[in-house]
Parts: sequence; C-alpha cells; structure tokens
Amino acid sequence: MLKFSSVLTLFVLFFVSANALSIDKVFPGNATDVEVINSLINDDDTICKSMVQAQGYACEEHKVTTKDGYILSVQRIPAGRSGKTANKPPVLLQHGIFVDAAPWLLNSPEESLGFILADIGFDVWLANTRGTKYSSGHTSLSPNDSAYWEWSWDELVQYDLSALVQYVNYATGQKLHYVGHSLGTLIALASFSQQDELINKLRSAALLSPIAYLNRIQSILIKAAAQLHLAEELDSLGYYEFPPGWDILGPILEKICNETGTNCSSIMTALTGPNCCVNTSKASVLLKHEPQPTATKNIIHLSQMIRTGTIAMYDYGSGDENKKHYGNSNPPAYDMRNIPTELPLFLGYGGRDMLADVDDVKALLNDLKDHDEGELVQVYSEEYAHADFVLGVNASRVVYDPMISFFNLH
Repeated sequence: MLKFSSVLTLFVLFFVSANALSIDKVFPGNATDVEVINSLINDDDTICKSMVQAQGYACEEHKVTTKDGYILSVQRIPAGRSGKTANKPPVLLQHGIFVDAAPWLLNSPEESLGFILADIGFDVWLANTRGTKYSSGHTSLSPNDSAYWEWSWDELVQYDLSALVQYVNYATGQKLHYVGHSLGTLIALASFSQQDELINKLRSAALLSPIAYLNRIQSILIKAAAQLHLAEELDSLGYYEFPPGWDILGPILEKICNETGTNCSSIMTALTGPNCCVNTSKASVLLKHEPQPTATKNIIHLSQMIRTGTIAMYDYGSGDENKKHYGNSNPPAYDMRNIPTELPLFLGYGGRDMLADVDDVKALLNDLKDHDEGELVQVYSEEYAHADFVLGVNASRVVYDPMISFFNLH
C-alpha cells in the first residue's frame, strides 16, 4: 500500500525543485511586461520569514505581474549572513515542478545554493512559479477558476521567465546569471532557442539536471503515466489542478505500481533514481513546503514530450485545433540548435538520474556541439540522481564550486 507521505515525496522530487522590505515601483518605458506591486508582507508565513531570516539573512519580498495576469512571488537575499551587501551580479534561481523556492534554502547555509551564493557576494533572487502557494495570485482569476489553470510550460517560457528576468535586470541595473533545475532548465532552453530578447539580459545560464528531450526517461512510473494518458484523463474529468486529491490519485498510482511491478515503497528511487546524497532527515521539513500545485495541462504537455521525443509547443490534439492556436496543423518546435553559440552555458547532470537521462542529455549536448569554445561547460557526476543537484549535502563541492567559477568568468 502506498503511504501518503511517500506520494508527497513523489511529487516533490519529480522535476525538483532582517525584515522584509517594501518595494513599490512602476516600470517605465520599455519595461511593460511586468509591474511591481507593493510587497510589504506582514504575514509570518512567507519564504523570507520562515526560511531566510530564520537563518540570519536579510530578505526582501517582491511581487511581479506577468502580461497574462499572474502575480509571482520573488524573494531577494541582498546580503550575506555577515550583513555585507552583495558586490557581485544578481543570480536568479528557478525551481522545477511541484516545488517552490524552498529547496534552494532547505539544507544548512553551507549546503544550500541560495545561501552559498549570498555569502560569497552574489545578489540572490528566488523565483516561485505560477500556481505555487506564494504565486497563486492573479489580476482577475482565482485558483478555484478552471481558467486559472489554462497553461503549460509554454506560458512559463512566454510570460513568467521573461517577466522575472526583466524584473531583476531592471531592479538591479545589471545583467544576471540564471540557475535552473529540471523544468527550470526546459523553460530556459526553450526561450534561448527562440533567441528571445531576455538573452541580452543574461551573463550566463547554469542548467542542473537539464530537461529537454524526455523520450529516454528511465522512470517506469512516469513513463507508464504518460503512456496511459493519465493527465489527459484527469483533465477530461475536470481536474485542472494537479495533483488532485489523494482520494483520486492514490488508487491510480497504486494500480500503476502494481501493473508495472515497481516497488513503490521506495518511491523516491523509483521516480528520480537512487539519490546518493540527500539528507533524509530533511524530508519532514520539505513536506511543510511541498508539494506545490501545477496545471494538469502542464503535465499533459510533459507527457506529450515523453511519448513523442520532441521538444514542441503544446499539442491541442487535432490539426484544426492546432491551426487555431498556431496557424499550422502541428505545434511549432523548439529547436535547440538555434540557441546562440556564444551564450555561456553550464550543464550539470548525473549518471543515476532517471528523469534527466544521460542519453537524453547527450542528445541535447549534440544539438549544442557547435557552441563557441569555452562557452559550454559540463559537470558530470556518476553517482548523482535528480534531487542531488538541489538537495545533495555535498553539492557545493560537486556542482556549485565549478558553477561559481564559471559565473566568475562571465
């Protein structure tokens, strides 16, 4: 029998990821994609107060409104624990699916990327994707409205990422480094492939457990759910927010476990691979913050990628419907070969990752083979699985140190 806590961990790890200051500005001129809302938050239930200030760091709560009306929560750590103000460029950290910014802060300050960067002088910004707890606002919709969940990662590319990069760039007056984990890498790669103007606001991008191609995914459970069109079935039943209630999802997952012969008592390993270096004592802390909801449509989109092996926009299921949205019977592709060869990229991937499979990552690297010399750096860890890149207690030595050296070169 699947335990409730085990399934919560499943969600968390699938594609994981001083007083608050009041900021009240309006973007001028060409910065029309986003606006800043007065963000003084008195509630103790904020990432700043519960996770950042609790460790002795200054923290600011910001709000950014996207062009399509979603109000995103962003936290800024403007100084290290010593109180010394950042003297290095801004870094935007973008989490994966089913989580918010919490995993970047969950381990000790010596082990958590958000704190490590702040302590060595970087200006740290933490993103929270639409639909998550602190980014559940909208200018006209409620999460109780089905229309609120009418999006996939296409909209994260088109609206969220561009709004966040533009906001940090405007607020700091500097180009920034970007760090994405899992789904946070996919939206960046898709944006870069379109040679979006946000590239001009970046110094470099670090992609941890990069997700682009998904057809070689090793997780039997995830592959089975995609092949069975699980998300499509839930959507047809009116479950537009994912995950739905345990009473709906539990029996489905148990059936998949039984039919695939998967040992779901070790659900974390079954889904992400055998993570070598995650501190299991942090699981109870993590579950205070996760799982975070996403749109069922987003899960459908990822399932399409698993089934087809393509990196393309959302497929509406028929040529006529696709024509209504794209002017073509097939959804447009995101061509990774179009990523500018001069864009500095750092890729970290692991040999035991069952989501960002090594062969899928190699297919992406093949698309990037013409990258300018020195502008594409790889770090491969044979023992790392999916969650190790964010939650590994030794990630500072294995991944973050070489990544920071890469940042310092750019």
